[in-house]
Amino acid sequence: MKKGFVKMLAVALLVSPLAGCFGGLKRLKVVDFTDQRVGDLSLTKKMVGKREFLFFSTTKMSVFLDGNVQGVITDYQGNPIEGVTVKVVPDTGKAAAGGGGGDEFAATEENANSSINLTFSPGISDTMGLFKIHFSLPVTDDEVDVRGKLVYNPGWDQQRMNLGKAYEPQLKESPFRLYYNLDSGFLAFAEGVRKIIVQPVGEGTGRMKNLPGARAPESSKPVAAPAAEGEPAAGKAEEDLFKGFDFGQ
Repeated sequence: MKKGFVKMLAVALLVSPLAGCFGGLKRLKVVDFTDQRVGDLSLTKKMVGKREFLFFSTTKMSVFLDGNVQGVITDYQGNPIEGVTVKVVPDTGKAAAGGGGGDEFAATEENANSSINLTFSPGISDTMGLFKIHFSLPVTDDEVDVRGKLVYNPGWDQQRMNLGKAYEPQLKESPFRLYYNLDSGFLAFAEGVRKIIVQPVGEGTGRMKNLPGARAPESSKPVAAPAAEGEPAAGKAEEDLFKGFDFGQ
């Protein structure tokens, strides 16, 4: 009896790691409803803790969905802007240990045997204005369902005070939900209520009244002060300024 028990225990110890090696991952199937807002998806296995038994312990593995949330940063005329940071703060999120001064955020679920991080790395817009936020999220019951908020250029105000200039985002932050189903491949990314700005146009006449609301500020060029008597005009002064140099001679 004792010999049989030892034999069964040895077989169990041998099969356990082999199951992790040859069990593999489910084939990644994606039905994208995000309009390419989420991409570069892959499945990975990571160690999240240990299982403690009477005479031995085994590592506890979990499946994670890796990918990127992407977007584009532009100015009001549609020109791409480089170097703008976009971060994700998951619900109940906190700065991850070793995240570089709070640049990386994670929501942590802990129990006696494991610690699972929902990790988001910040994205910085490139020369085309494109940013990518890399994430690594645990798959629980064949699903990923994460809520949080996107924060656009969070340090703009401090940067303006320190450097005298910064990019102020029109939209400071927006809530989102990221959902993925491993069996169906259904992938969705939804953002919360967005603030849309409108302005009234046209003039009310007769029975028609003007629409309420403020219009966009007009860009006005500073008017040059009239030249005093005996002084050259501004354009003439600029022309005379360059006549003192022997350009092209």
